[in-house]
Amino acid sequence: MGEHVAAETGAPGIVDAPGVRSWLSAALGALGTARSAIDSLNVFPIADGDTGTNMFLTLESCWEVAQQVGPEPDRAGDLSQITEAVRTAAIMGARGNSGIITAEALRGICDVLVESPGITTIADLARALRAASDRARSAVAHPVEGTILTVATAAAQAAEGLRDEQTGDDPVSVRRQLLRVSEAMHQALAATTEQLAVLARAGVVDAGAQGLVLIYDALLDEMSGVRRRFAPVEGRSFHRVPADVPADVPADFPAGVPADPSPTDSAKTGDFEVMFWCEAQQSTIDRLRLALDARGDSLVVSGGPELWSVHVHVDDPGETIEAVHDLVRARTLRVTYLPGQARARDDQRSVDVAQRRPGRGVVAQVHGPGVRSIVEEFAATVVAGRPDRRPSTAEILAAITADGHEEVVVLPSDADTIPVAEVAADQARERGIRVTVIPTRSIVQTLAALAVHDPQVRFDETVVMMADAARATRYGAITIATKEALTSAGRCQVGDVLGLVEGDIVEIGTDPGDVAVEVLNRLLSSGGELVTAVVGFDADPAVVDHVRGFLAREHPAVDVEVIEGEQPLWPLIVGVE
Repeated sequence: MGEHVAAETGAPGIVDAPGVRSWLSAALGALGTARSAIDSLNVFPIADGDTGTNMFLTLESCWEVAQQVGPEPDRAGDLSQITEAVRTAAIMGARGNSGIITAEALRGICDVLVESPGITTIADLARALRAASDRARSAVAHPVEGTILTVATAAAQAAEGLRDEQTGDDPVSVRRQLLRVSEAMHQALAATTEQLAVLARAGVVDAGAQGLVLIYDALLDEMSGVRRRFAPVEGRSFHRVPADVPADVPADFPAGVPADPSPTDSAKTGDFEVMFWCEAQQSTIDRLRLALDARGDSLVVSGGPELWSVHVHVDDPGETIEAVHDLVRARTLRVTYLPGQARARDDQRSVDVAQRRPGRGVVAQVHGPGVRSIVEEFAATVVAGRPDRRPSTAEILAAITADGHEEVVVLPSDADTIPVAEVAADQARERGIRVTVIPTRSIVQTLAALAVHDPQVRFDETVVMMADAARATRYGAITIATKEALTSAGRCQVGDVLGLVEGDIVEIGTDPGDVAVEVLNRLLSSGGELVTAVVGFDADPAVVDHVRGFLAREHPAVDVEVIEGEQPLWPLIVGVE
């Protein structure tokens, strides 16, 4: 899993719209990174291998609407506005059984965020996690332990126990308490393996429970002001290793839900998954629950008071849909054949392939009009990046499918977009498109990959050439700090110039030219023949002159290419090949 330096972001608590956005962004990043691994854990209630993807897409729908509520610093947005937007998006965007349960947990947390307002104390957290647990459990017709519900309950119990201890509400005490809640979740997650026979046979933890732990850990991190890194642990689960937190956290962590000594698989499932959302009163939904419970399994109904999302596994989807239409008007109705999903995807793939035209496409994300014009010269389809917001899965998928190519190479251009591109690529593959994501982490790596792309060369060969070119390009950048923070190079203040190498902050200064030179010094320490400098729209021309002068004096054999990229936020991005 990826690692990054922990950053202390301030006093504990989530009290505003930016805090909610930050939490959702961190949770989405964690799910994106672990998505494939979580999919591989998915054996209950049916081994359809999509739990990580469904939870990612559900959370992404919430993250997307959160960006629309006061994304700029001078329009922070009201906490009630953003929580209401997230509550609605959670229902409308829920995917699969795990996604609907996740949606209910998010809605429970949002309820308390508004009521408190904000979550700043362990008492607030206890109320939020209890609301999340109760909502999630009430959405499931027949709750089963050893699942996502077990972890939700364990987290709530841990927070309630710490609240009752009244151990203090100063920042250090709160951080210690938050870590104890996290450890309780991980204990409950590990215990799921022994709570369900199907998990014990596979030797895995529950996939949905693992996903919820990542979402909750992101919430706890946002509250504590301390970011933690991923590390895999035994049982194919993912532990959040604490960094920069007090070392004297008590070892007697609250216990999770105890494992059943004789685990069984209590859920059977129908062959078809039926999902839809609808608008109805509670009394109608009560009747709908009864009708669906009599016809199928894995019934989950979430939402309210008038907007609802419904998921059920049935043997006869036709009869089920008729029963649904007798009670409500089903919107975005989807029916999926579960045991034959692979065969159904193959059938659909053969149809899609027949409709595709030969040739190869390239999709690349860019953040400025200057770079865009260069990328388009390579006949690439552009996904426009925006400041502080990566593209969505839907945007990248639309770009992949736009020209109907049989083969597509995707160049994300930043680390945060890589997992999103992977999700989009998986969905495109189900449509019969051959897709490879080359994990470019900077626009200079994308440009290097495009430079060696040859549409006449076989797909596998050109992917190797492009990946090698990207990998051989070391990258760095300078930007301006917008808030005080603790970084790997020390504490920065608002307005400081930050120098980054390979995504890590390595230099803090006051002069952009001097910081840019220090970044280049590091990049050229292991050699280089070509420096590419991509200049931002608000960059001081003196910075480029300073860089040119440094290279002429210290590295006269190195060629320099300057591109007016006009990207925001980054006055200068540099690559060394």
